[in-house]
Amino acid sequence: MDVPAAHYIGRLAPSPTGLLHLGHAATFWIAYQRARAAGGKLLLRNEDLDPQRSQPQFVDAMLEDLAWLGIEWQPPMLSQSTRLDAYREAFDRLLASGTVYPCTCSRHDLAQSTQAPHEDDDEPVYSGRCRPAAGAVSSFDPNASYRFRVPDGESIQFGDGGFGPQSYIPGRDFGDFLVWRRPLGPRQPGAPSYQLACVVDDAFMSITEVVRGADLLRSTARQILLQRALGLPPVTYFHTPLLRDATGVRLAKRHDALALRTLRQRGLSPAEVRSRFTPE
Repeated sequence: MDVPAAHYIGRLAPSPTGLLHLGHAATFWIAYQRARAAGGKLLLRNEDLDPQRSQPQFVDAMLEDLAWLGIEWQPPMLSQSTRLDAYREAFDRLLASGTVYPCTCSRHDLAQSTQAPHEDDDEPVYSGRCRPAAGAVSSFDPNASYRFRVPDGESIQFGDGGFGPQSYIPGRDFGDFLVWRRPLGPRQPGAPSYQLACVVDDAFMSITEVVRGADLLRSTARQILLQRALGLPPVTYFHTPLLRDATGVRLAKRHDALALRTLRQRGLSPAEVRSRFTPE
């Protein structure tokens, strides 16, 4: 297995919003094998920033399932819910630099004005409805979400260990993306987006290689822009093919029949589960 061997630090980053399924396990197993092959470390990050969906029982379940599968990681586990100050500090730097702007679009506005998401990406291409003139610096509005202004037309290129050379054009392949979300209620704080929290934490954990599913290839271009804007070190990437169900739909947490917990209850051994990791 060809992996960068110098001071390798990888990570697992599950979200405790449901049970781990076969697709998670396949990606995590590759991350584990690459860290072992490099003689490096594998860290665990609990991405528990969704207050409505993150549940303690799913944290317990993911720890148990990872151990059952045979994946070893180096403690302590980092939980994103403990790092809100770090995300806010990074966001404030973006705000002061004029690279982000407030977006007050409602869900209805977004549905009417954004392009449909690409097949390999869940975030629609934003229309620029709230985008101000270039270089404008905004004051913080606690009731607004904030978007990162992408450099339209610039080619964002990177070499991926799993899928080879990649190139994405901001403004065409993805638009201005969320970095800070407005509060969900009157007593709730705002929160960082996945993109911002991921970049800040990868730097904090000194991650050298990110192993994750191919559905996040486009997000890598977004995160490279954030790394550049925040002056953070670059990371190498290895994206893995997605596992799909019998109808060709990629696995998600709603696929209870393929949850590791379900497969265990059926009597499958870790080796039998690992034998199912090859994409269809």
